[in-house]
Amino acid sequence: MSKLIAAACLSLFVTGALAAGPTCTDRADEKKLHGAARNSFIKKCEKDNAGTCETMAVEKKLHGAAKNSFVKKCMKDTPAKAN
Repeated sequence: MSKLIAAACLSLFVTGALAAGPTCTDRADEKKLHGAARNSFIKKCEKDNAGTCETMAVEKKLHGAAKNSFVKKCMKDTPAKAN
């Protein structure tokens, strides 16, 4: 039971840490990017975030629909990495 509580607390901490910060679109706006440069920046940023989210899903040992759902939500909530 204590492992379950610890896991729940850790997941809340990780989710809270990921939720803070600008998204890829926000970062593109900050850089005042437009057109092809904006699209390229957002695509690369989202690809980088997808790698992070995929790694987290593997660490959580998620598979199938649970993994897909986790990665989708993670990518939406994960802030863009600073370049």
